[in-house]
Amino acid sequence: MSKSDPSAPKRLAMISSKGTLDWAYPPFILATAAGAMGWEVQIFFTFYGLPLLCRDLKAAVSPLGNPAMPMKMPFGPEGFQKINWPIPTALMAAPGFNSVATGLMKKTFQSKGVATIEELREMAVDLDVGLIGCQMTMDVFGFKKEDFIEDAMIGGAATFLEFAADADVSLFI
Repeated sequence: MSKSDPSAPKRLAMISSKGTLDWAYPPFILATAAGAMGWEVQIFFTFYGLPLLCRDLKAAVSPLGNPAMPMKMPFGPEGFQKINWPIPTALMAAPGFNSVATGLMKKTFQSKGVATIEELREMAVDLDVGLIGCQMTMDVFGFKKEDFIEDAMIGGAATFLEFAADADVSLFI
């Protein structure tokens, strides 16, 4: 559809370039919201965003790379949960700390009723969101089509740009 057609649905074109747990949420939340509103949506997964299409999703978070990340506990009394724990940088670099931070973030999302990345990705598929894996990134990092969920399409930049040329909203995440 073209922008010149006033009855055409709105279009959202996104590029997802990051695959950590905290960066996985924005493209899927925006895509599912737009899809639920009847928009046409495509997400182009490139570089570190490409693993978000993998069957075995392993998105994690690193507080060391996120200096503004609050470190709050998802359990215990309300007052305890509100404390923003100052974590020394040396501790953030300790082996296993990313796993702890990832577990705490997932537990926080769960306790707040937030869908998992897998659930959001499934919703996106159900809403006909186009999920395009970047062919060049696949070649560079050694991914194969079989590594990805069945509903993932594979294409190059031109494939995505065909859709994005008529987008009402374009985002780089």
